[in-house]
Formats: sequence, C-alpha cells, structure tokens
Amino acid sequence: MPVRDVVIIGGGLAGLSAAIYLGRAQRDVLLVDSGHSMARWEPEVQNYLGFPEGVAGEELIRKGRTQAHDSGAILVDDEILEVVGFRGRFEARGRKETYVADKLLLATGIFHVPPDLPDVEHCLGHSMFFCKDCDGTRVRGKRVLVFGWCNDAVEYALGLLHYTASVAVATNGRKGQWDAQHAAWLNEYSIPLYCGKIASVNRDECELRALILETGERLEADALFTTRGDIFHNAFAKALGAEIDTSGEIVVDACLQTTVPGLYAAGCVTPANCQMIIAAGQGAIAAQAINRSLFEESLRNHNLRRLRERQELVARTARS
Repeated sequence: MPVRDVVIIGGGLAGLSAAIYLGRAQRDVLLVDSGHSMARWEPEVQNYLGFPEGVAGEELIRKGRTQAHDSGAILVDDEILEVVGFRGRFEARGRKETYVADKLLLATGIFHVPPDLPDVEHCLGHSMFFCKDCDGTRVRGKRVLVFGWCNDAVEYALGLLHYTASVAVATNGRKGQWDAQHAAWLNEYSIPLYCGKIASVNRDECELRALILETGERLEADALFTTRGDIFHNAFAKALGAEIDTSGEIVVDACLQTTVPGLYAAGCVTPANCQMIIAAGQGAIAAQAINRSLFEESLRNHNLRRLRERQELVARTARS
C-alpha cells in the first residue's frame, strides 16, 4: 500500500483546512472522512469570518471539500477503526482500506451531549444551543433556560445575563452539583432554579415555546442552552500513547504536535475553544508545522536532492 506524507482523520473544518494547506504545499495528503463532523449539525453559523449573512455548517463542509480536492488532497469516505504506529509511521485501518503515512493528523472532534428530553432535537441550532459564545447574541432579550446541574450550568446562566435578563436553570430532576461559590452566585444574581423532572417539550416546529414539568408547571422559554458536557474523540490518540488531559482533550504543543512524534491533533479534540473558525485555524497551523517537519526531514535524508535530480532530468528530457 502507498505510504503518504500525511493522513488526516476527520473531515470537519480542522481536517479540511489542513488538507487544503498540505495539498497546496505539494504534499501527498489523504483525508479520511466518516461524515460525522459536528459542523453538519449547524443550520446557520453566524460568526464565521466572511459570511455576514450566516452560512450553514453543511455548506462550509461542502465548500471545504471542493477546495481541498482542488488543492490536490485525496478525500475518501471511510471510517477508521484502529490506528497503530510502526517503524516511525502510522497505519490507519478503516472499514474499506488501510492507510499508511509518515505523519498523522487527528481532527476527530467532539460530540456535544444533547439534553435527555423528548422531541427537542428539532430545535437544534434554531432555539436549542450548546455554545453561549457562538449563540448568546441570538437570544438577546429572550427568555432563556439553561439545562444542567453542575458548575458549567451556573456559569452559562451568568454569562447569558450579558444578553438577556430572563435566565433560569432547569436540572431535570437532578440535584444541583455546583459548589458553594456557584450556589452563592445563583442567589446573588437571583437566577431562578427549577429542579422538577421535565415531562415534555412544547415547540412550534423548530422554535421552543416551553418545557413542561411532571407537576404540570410550564416553564416558558424562547431558547434552551444545554451543558451536559462533551465526548472527545481521543481513542486513536490514546491507542498511540499520546497524553490526554483530565477533560479528555489531546495535549498538543504550539505546533499542535502531540506527545508522540509525528502525531498531530487539531480542532475541538484539543484544548482549544471549540469554535469552527478556531478549528479551521488550528488545521492550518498543524498543516504548516507538518509541512515544515517534512521539509526538514527531506534535507536530512537527502530526499530533496533526489527530487531536484528528477526535476533536472525531466527538464533535460523536455528540452531534447
């Protein structure tokens, strides 16, 4: 099987950005996409540079795939099941094929855990959100509920006060697990707390109207933010022996290389703030670092000299 310069696992914004940069650098780069990027969930991204009217996450992915392909990257649709390292290289074993490379970039992303509420998935990206930094501005002056029972829920509620005065926390029958400081903040800022079990969601198509408690109490709301946490897709990094932090994120250096030489990670699977534009930027940073590393290796092992000899031979042949 061919040994690529780079294999990228993950076809979201980080992976596609890296593929574009590496393709333009004339690297033999292959991107493996299982089609599970969280970007596809977003019906309208409002904070991506260059799209003042907003853009669907699916559209960003489509345009990125076209650009990566046109830049020379090879894109394959496959699901990687296992990754192993051997003899200084990496082998990614998929359902369809096995891919081998000198460098491996993990752009595997995360999974935002949705609220365990009936029929709420229709509101995703319209009136139910995961990120106050991305979508807080969309709920200015509206009635907002925060779904959660840990410190994060309290901090989300406090952060959303910058956008609206109507913020409450709903724990769905769980006991609040926030610490004393966060409990004090709830009290200081008079944030209502609803601890009852949620029986149903009242919505008008994709627009939330209320959460109905088992007691029959109706919690009127225009938007819901959920803080159930994230699942980081770090299994391949773990299998290769890379360091993972206490949150589950892959530890990387300034060049986005992991603690395993030749293994890189970019996007939401790292400690970066999980924003699409940051993921794309990290993909570019990782690609530049990988390209530089490959260049330096070509000088040490004289591959660049052999490339130059082939170029000169082609030029002489063309002249004759």
